[in-house]
Amino acid sequence: MLSTVVPIAIGAFAFALVLNLLRLLKGPSLPDRVLALDTLYVNSVALLLLIGIQFKTMLFFEAALVIALLGFVGTVCVSKYISRGDIVE
Repeated sequence: MLSTVVPIAIGAFAFALVLNLLRLLKGPSLPDRVLALDTLYVNSVALLLLIGIQFKTMLFFEAALVIALLGFVGTVCVSKYISRGDIVE
């Protein structure tokens, strides 16, 4: 069952990444683009985890962890920049 569900989920998350990229490029406002960027990294982490399950390797799990950490820090920095106009006080 897992061998049939994982490729379908990989395709769904790949399609979600394309939609996120379109919203990031076309977003009507800056907060929409920030949310699209946040969703983009969350979906990429999920996609990497699914690929790691598919190929049965731990390398993709480590890459997903790095992307999750960098995505969180990036979201915090962009949010502070939008709200205050400066990242470091």
